[in-house]
Amino acid sequence: MNHDELERIAGAERTAAKPAEIRCCTSSGCRASGSADVLKQLKAAVQAKGLSDRVAAVGVGCPGLCSAGPVVSTHPGGAVFGKVTSGHADGIVSTLSGGSTDAVRIDPNQPFFAKQFRIVRATVGQIDPERIESYIAADGYAGLYQALQQRPDEIVANVTASGLRGRGGAGYPTGLKWATVAKMPPGQKYVICNGDEGDPGAFMDRSVMEDAPHQVLEGMAIAAYAVGANQGYVYVRAEYPLAIERLQAAIHQATKAGVLGGNIFQTPFEFKVEIRIGAGAFVCGEETALIASVQGLRGTPRPRPPYPAESGLWDRPTLINNVETFATIPAILRNGANWFAGIGTATSKGTKIFSLTGKVKNAGLVEVPMGTTLREVVEQLGGGTADGRAVKAVQTGGPSGGCIPADLLDTPIDYESLGRIGSIMGSGGMIVMDDTDRMPEVARFFMEFCADESCGKCVPCRVGTVQLHGLLTKLVEKRATRHDLDLLIELCHFVKDTSLCGLGQSAPNPVLSTLRYFAGEYEALLQPEEFARPPRRSAIPLTVL
Repeated sequence: MNHDELERIAGAERTAAKPAEIRCCTSSGCRASGSADVLKQLKAAVQAKGLSDRVAAVGVGCPGLCSAGPVVSTHPGGAVFGKVTSGHADGIVSTLSGGSTDAVRIDPNQPFFAKQFRIVRATVGQIDPERIESYIAADGYAGLYQALQQRPDEIVANVTASGLRGRGGAGYPTGLKWATVAKMPPGQKYVICNGDEGDPGAFMDRSVMEDAPHQVLEGMAIAAYAVGANQGYVYVRAEYPLAIERLQAAIHQATKAGVLGGNIFQTPFEFKVEIRIGAGAFVCGEETALIASVQGLRGTPRPRPPYPAESGLWDRPTLINNVETFATIPAILRNGANWFAGIGTATSKGTKIFSLTGKVKNAGLVEVPMGTTLREVVEQLGGGTADGRAVKAVQTGGPSGGCIPADLLDTPIDYESLGRIGSIMGSGGMIVMDDTDRMPEVARFFMEFCADESCGKCVPCRVGTVQLHGLLTKLVEKRATRHDLDLLIELCHFVKDTSLCGLGQSAPNPVLSTLRYFAGEYEALLQPEEFARPPRRSAIPLTVL
């Protein structure tokens, strides 16, 4: 593969494109609602109407509005249809020539679509995720080609200048992590893509792997060249069969095309990628536990330092970023660091994908610039609650995050702003709750999840999460006393301060945030005769939470 060949493939794909396309979402959400049959019937309807010479019915990635799936759109024209069944196929095809259909029409100019700014998901819903030619026609692998015309240190400098921070949750500067691996002595180094997305209600990374697998591989290859690695692994949980299938196909296609493997773009650069399938342990989202799992060991974390950048997979320098981080890299290479740094806020650059779920009208995936407020996402893009009830809280960051009350919805979405109000961005889960939700029960749900997912290696997490769940159960069942509430607070801080890894350290966050903003709901559950009992001397008063 050389640059001319890349351009030839892109040109041939564009030339072969039909004047009109009917695009049907074939991602997991829509597939679960029958989109495979819808696409089959769309193709049959095109054939039956004698339109095969100028109309193509194609499968594409998720357009984002999952609550309306299966979603079908027509181009040109931009008509969008939701809740499509195979019985709507004939009518949708007829709309291309002025006909009508009883399929539900969706306004493509509504805020859910109009207010998004897509970088990672720029081509999703437009290209066929199962064909490398479709990706190349959308400037795919152009970023890798440009990277190979530069020195590795120049790429690291550009990524650093872009301000990109890891999208896996912690927000660690990507360029700094790359620079650390790059400066390690020459020798075997590894690149790992963390696709172990385990937060309840989160499906951002799954969607990117399903809908833009080549984009992820391209980002990994650029990273490998920048840090001096020649072997990569994509770690994906077994619950994502479609993502695994499409990644495997993409690796095969990219290797055959010469953009993975040896002598990439006729340079000495070599990079191979393999998939490692995880058993679905939430703790394997932590990088040292993930490394252990890739090596075939039990997925448990280890103390740091040394950090994986210095001693990771098989004790070699290892770069680990999550799916969305790698998928952002090609656009930065194509458009420049200054372009990316001009999006977002002073300290949180670019865009972020969120899976907007819960009691919200427009549930699905949204990609917005950093600094967009929670209110804009929930009320404008999300359309508010599904049944019109008042929004009570928004939970960000999954089991590691916090519950943000409605009166703080004007908070900008960035790492620092969310941290100041007791939550985190996490990998991008965003769950909307209405005024029927009870916050102690919400906290108990997430604590049960964390207790179940604890690897058991350290006592604070293994025992502490179970005890916290027991105290929360006692509260919810109205058997708790003031003493129990004080003990709950004290134990939250103990588990947070002494656990080995991020799972235990962040497990108390939903409890602490709901105590901070909804203390009255906890108070109301206490045994009435215990209100006057003095608090434990070592307890932390609610006022400082």
